[in-house]
Formats: sequence, C-alpha cells, structure tokens
Amino acid sequence: MPQLILASTSRYRHALLERLGLPFSAAAPEVAEDTVAGELPPDRALRLSIAKAQAVSTRRPDAVVIGSDQVAAIGSRILEKPGDAARCRAQLSTASGSSARFHTGCAVIAPQAGIRLVHLDTTTVFFRSLTGQEIERYVEREQPLDCAGGFRVEGLGISLFESIESGDPTALIGLPLIWLAGALRRAGFSVP
Repeated sequence: MPQLILASTSRYRHALLERLGLPFSAAAPEVAEDTVAGELPPDRALRLSIAKAQAVSTRRPDAVVIGSDQVAAIGSRILEKPGDAARCRAQLSTASGSSARFHTGCAVIAPQAGIRLVHLDTTTVFFRSLTGQEIERYVEREQPLDCAGGFRVEGLGISLFESIESGDPTALIGLPLIWLAGALRRAGFSVP
C-alpha cells in the first residue's frame, strides 16, 4: 500500500482520520488561505482542499494525500476561526437565532496512481437564540478560538443549537469520514 498522508496540521482532522484505523502521517500543506474576491464559500472550501492535497502530493507523488478545508458562513458572511475570545463572542452573537452553513471540502490525490477524488459536504447548523451570558459562559468554558464558527460541536458547543442538518456529522468537525472512507476504498485501502 502507498503511504497515506493527511495534508493538515489540524488536531481535529488528525483525530478524525485516526478513527479509520489506517496508518498515516501528517504534513503541513503550506498553502496560503487567501480570500479570492467574489468566491463563494463552497468554492473556497473546494479550492483550498484541493490546493492542500496538491501541495503535499507535489512533494510526495508516490503517496495518497488527503486535503481538507472548511468554510463556515452565515449568508455570504464567512465565519473565520475567531482567534480570541472577543471575536468568538461576536461571532456567536451574530449566529444567535440564525443558521450557518459549514462547507467542508475534501480531496484525495495520488499522482502516480492517477487518483483524484473531490467532495464537498454542506452541513447546516441552526443556532438557538443565545443570551449574552450563555455566550460568555460557553466561550469561557470551552475556549473554541481555533474553530470555524467559534464552537466545538463535539463538546459543549452542541448546547448552542436547535438542530443540525447533515449527511455526515464528522464533516462539521472538519473531515467528512463517510465520503473519505469510500474514497480510500477506491484508492485500494481496506476500510474497515
């Protein structure tokens, strides 16, 4: 089997890929995540997931490389990783009582094997109306400063929602494992 490489330094994607029980390594893709004027959130997620996989596959054309990216948006407004508590509270205040779409792109590329598989998952999160105190308590307890949208669905963040519409709940965390398992089977890996 060729080596499997995750083109990401995300601890969340790393933990998700571990669920499939395959040996893999991780490599920083070193791709600029610049915004392109007029680019829609789903297009950005796909572009960056492909760019990340391609960047690592250029260095390792013998490997099977997984690239992924997630873009969260309320309407056309992109919700970046907040980076600090004030921005996190502001994002959650904006999201309160509304819905956000999380577009998760995933690419599996293996140049020597002629494999290029690409997927986009869209998950819609419906936030309940949140009070300022609830937002403050949540941000203080969970510190989700490195998460798109400013929450961790796999943790206390689940308490912020009325509902979630998703075909693959792992996509909301950052890596669509249902699709990825099938893509890796097509690439020759035994999953499970």
